[in-house]
Amino acid sequence: MKKLLSLVLAAILLMTAALSLASCSKGGETVYAVEAGSAGEAAAKDKGWKTNVVASQADALMEVKSGTSDAAIIDLLMAVAMTGEGTSYPDLEFTDSLTSEEYGVGCRKGSDLASVINDVFSVTYANGQMQECAKTYGLEAAMIEQPAADGVKIPAGGDTEAICAKGTLIVGITDFEPMDYQDADGNWIGFDADMARIVGEMLGVDVQFVVIDWDNKIMELDSGSIDVVWNGMTITDEVKGAMTCSNPYFNNAQVVVVPAK
Repeated sequence: MKKLLSLVLAAILLMTAALSLASCSKGGETVYAVEAGSAGEAAAKDKGWKTNVVASQADALMEVKSGTSDAAIIDLLMAVAMTGEGTSYPDLEFTDSLTSEEYGVGCRKGSDLASVINDVFSVTYANGQMQECAKTYGLEAAMIEQPAADGVKIPAGGDTEAICAKGTLIVGITDFEPMDYQDADGNWIGFDADMARIVGEMLGVDVQFVVIDWDNKIMELDSGSIDVVWNGMTITDEVKGAMTCSNPYFNNAQVVVVPAK
């Protein structure tokens, strides 16, 4: 199943790179469920579409399933994992791609933690650990090659040193399969969750996952209640203006999800 998802993802990313399609709507009457503060909400606003703003992309899918919204706009990587035959939403399908974008990890503005995460990306990409993690979730086709680095360096006197001193890396997330979601035992898994744990291991600290309101992610960072936003976050101009981001690690797109025909 994961191999099939990866093949589907590869084909769609190629099409998205070549063309961003316009979604078909019925005379502007279609209501699109979108996550508050998401790239999907921004895409809908750019097109002047009517939206039903909800707390998460998972909620957006539930809105379509229940019939309270006509369609949803969510991340391609989530749509591949969550819609269609053999998934949690077999009666939904994704159609048009609206954007072409990249994922990154967000840290407080000026934080040296972003450079440390970049080092971990580089080391784990070079040794194949990052690709293996992506393969676990059928995401290898979306991966972006990481630049080489000479080990993981921890700058003195910055955020990373403070995290090491307190012994815990606090990661802000939402329930967003296949990036961060809970298994049957309530443990957080997914590509982002696994990579965050690898960073924790390399720093010698525990990793604590905290569910946040996605629309308040910048405030959560600035207040110090979390150390990092690591949840399939699209790197936008707004994000780059408010956070110091890691190197991009996945290609993504915003897609329209509708009831299957």
